[in-house]
Amino acid sequence: MTANTRAPETGSKTSFTMPDTLVLIFFVALFAALLTYLVPVGSFDTQTVTFMQDGVEKSREVVNPDSFRYALDDEGEPRLAPVEPFDASGKGFFNYMFEGLVSGDKWGSAIGVIMFMLVIGGSFGIVMATGTIDNGILRLIHHTQGREFLFIPVLFALFSLGGAVFGMGEEAIAFAIIIYPLMLRLGYDGITTVMVTYVATQVGFGASWMNPFSVAIAQGIAGIPVMSGAAVRIPMWVGFTLLGIAFTLHYARKVKRSPELSYSFATDAQLKHAADKADESSTSPGASRFNLGDMLVLAAITATMGWVIWGVVVKHWFIPEIASQFFTMGLVVGVIGVVFKLNGLTANGMAKAFKDGAATMLEPCLLVGSAAGILILLGKGGPTEPSVLNSILSAAGGFIGGLPDALSAWFMLLFQSVFNFFVTSGSGQAALTMPLMAPLADIVGVSRQVAVLAFQLGDGFTNVLVPTSASLMATLGVCRVEFSAWLKFIWRFMLLIMAAASVMVIGAHYLGFS
Repeated sequence: MTANTRAPETGSKTSFTMPDTLVLIFFVALFAALLTYLVPVGSFDTQTVTFMQDGVEKSREVVNPDSFRYALDDEGEPRLAPVEPFDASGKGFFNYMFEGLVSGDKWGSAIGVIMFMLVIGGSFGIVMATGTIDNGILRLIHHTQGREFLFIPVLFALFSLGGAVFGMGEEAIAFAIIIYPLMLRLGYDGITTVMVTYVATQVGFGASWMNPFSVAIAQGIAGIPVMSGAAVRIPMWVGFTLLGIAFTLHYARKVKRSPELSYSFATDAQLKHAADKADESSTSPGASRFNLGDMLVLAAITATMGWVIWGVVVKHWFIPEIASQFFTMGLVVGVIGVVFKLNGLTANGMAKAFKDGAATMLEPCLLVGSAAGILILLGKGGPTEPSVLNSILSAAGGFIGGLPDALSAWFMLLFQSVFNFFVTSGSGQAALTMPLMAPLADIVGVSRQVAVLAFQLGDGFTNVLVPTSASLMATLGVCRVEFSAWLKFIWRFMLLIMAAASVMVIGAHYLGFS
């Protein structure tokens, strides 16, 4: 048995096999269904709050923290709403997969994200079929020999900045498709790719001083100046970004020395084998094909990436607009490939490449849909409709209100981290939780700025762990990383970053951050 091959030991010892991600999600869905037999349903009223952002008055519908009430049965007791095995309205337990897959709209999870993933996968399938990315990577490595280690800190810092400045998240999926082959060629793995792309964006998202989708909205709802506290948050962002870079470098160097230690070793093997064969067929990396057609393909990709970033920042583009830009990019790249006969590409070859690229997204699409189904079981009708989710939110607020001040601040962080499993949208979580947490902070002696800090760190960092995050599941999918393997890897990073977040929140409280 070679050093790079993993196989289960034979004999009396049995090794534990991590359940498939769909199995894990099924049992989480079962637990959610059981909760509906134990927890009464409740609801809130909503109210409109206004705040200033970038000199413009904005408004948002949020919950009224004093309006919670349980739904009552005929005897005046809090009412349970247990999930039935099947339900004609689609809320039965065995409906969760289908209902999750078709839930939402084109602007978000699940159906919007699923369609986004299929279009992105197909478009980049055409890009990869031209061979330009592989040849470009070979040349890039050839010209950066001895400096390859710089890719990880530079990429991590750039994606973290994107998360901090404009809430980058879904955009990381497209970048991961291109960066994944580069990481494999450098001797790293799919997990390293996820770390320098999606995880980096969420580190920046959580530690941001100006994120328009979390910090700005949370501060506006909490009634404190929007974008205030930057003198504390900017150094915090630098610190958490450096922490993420150090952790990623440590893991990446270990994998480069001993590839069998990679948590995604098995799933990376096929693509690595194809890359090795391509290397063997080339006389030298520096002499790989790179003609005018390749340069035009790279120009089209670069222009699209820049155009999308501009659209997100300036025009506030979201899933439909971004998907359309990448679809256009795939068509343009395909035409270039056909005209210049890149890898012998034809019109039929374009269609096949699109279908093959979209097919790679099937598994993460199923995971996104089934995870969305869990939220439907708990009640995704919003704060005004009676649900278990609203009852959990109210109970958590009451519990935190009875704790000492410093412990309350830490439990706010813990609560926001857990609640992010149910509501992964930063703006959505802010609208639901901050109207409760802001006045609660006044009661227990915690500043509202610290309450916002607990929200942003808890909301942002746990996006790298929860299977209900569509962007996480999509990025894992394009990088061929099983969610079970991801859990084996990411728990160490989560412990590290949550410990640092705890120190930050408690320290900010004692230092009077306001």
